[in-house]
Amino acid sequence: MKTVLVPIGDRNAQVAIRHVIQECLRTPGLEIHLLNVQRPLSRHVAQFVRRRTREEFHRESSERALEPARKLLGQHNIPYTAHMRVGDRARVIAEEARRLNCDHIIMSTARKNSLTRMLEDSTTNRLLELTPVPVEIVAGEKISRFERYGVPAGIATALGLLVAAALD
Repeated sequence: MKTVLVPIGDRNAQVAIRHVIQECLRTPGLEIHLLNVQRPLSRHVAQFVRRRTREEFHRESSERALEPARKLLGQHNIPYTAHMRVGDRARVIAEEARRLNCDHIIMSTARKNSLTRMLEDSTTNRLLELTPVPVEIVAGEKISRFERYGVPAGIATALGLLVAAALD
């Protein structure tokens, strides 16, 4: 039986779930593991919040994130196991894939231009560096116009200001 890990984190995860559903229909017997990784609260916030409250917050946030994927898999009567963790997303995904003996990871990512990908701290890029488990990337939605043009424009503006300051 083939074991697949599907990280669930943003709206693009639905694209990966639909891909997994198609794969399940073609290859019955896949063992599906859904994983939602919540970022820990900053230590400045965590010191004022009880541990039980933090755990409840992360659990509720994970449940909300996993709900659409659960519905899609449930509509097709596809069994799965859901996991919820707190930590660095790329590192936790890599650790869980190893712990669960996954054959591969299926995740989706937004379609971005190369400049944005190069400058952004991408979970996908970091996961590819951290895991020996094969990762299948499914193209998600296009990024917003702001992300497409705003990020490069902001970088160009910052570089222009640096050049101007250096010339003074």
